[in-house]
Amino acid sequence: MPIEKATLGGGCFWCLDAVYRKLDGVQSSTCGYAGGHKPDPTYREVCSGTTGHAEVVQVEYDTDKMSYRDILEVFFTIHDPTTKDRQGADVGSQYRSIILTHDEAQAEVGRELVSELTKERVFSKPIVTDIGSLEKFWRAEEHHQDYYANHPGEGYCAAVIAPKLAKFRKRWAERLKA
Repeated sequence: MPIEKATLGGGCFWCLDAVYRKLDGVQSSTCGYAGGHKPDPTYREVCSGTTGHAEVVQVEYDTDKMSYRDILEVFFTIHDPTTKDRQGADVGSQYRSIILTHDEAQAEVGRELVSELTKERVFSKPIVTDIGSLEKFWRAEEHHQDYYANHPGEGYCAAVIAPKLAKFRKRWAERLKA
């Protein structure tokens, strides 16, 4: 079972984490921070917008069950890649749409998919997703891990994450874990 990693940011990491945990072939999803300059940042520091980091998830997946492109196709259906430094009410560079690649092959897949989505006019506005190399992933504090499963009744979870999960389940029903 060959395992690879994908590191993605598309708004609040709780949302992406909740989705990827449901996807068949995903072995783990970890909330964290990446893409900035501050070593070992905290949630509070990242939320201040001064670290340069984005809230991201690092997904480990089984390449016998899914490809990196599969991971990215899900990514582009669970967030808005056309809004710079925001997702819904979450505003700031920490919520930017970003693909942090682990090698040049991933970067190429990301660029190709963005080009295809643009040519097909899947979105009414231009895609602003940053694609860059992952330098360092910083794991977020423990209480951020699997947040939705641990707090499903919390306001943000009910108002933002639950509808996103419902949309994901409908669109990707054949790819859900049993």
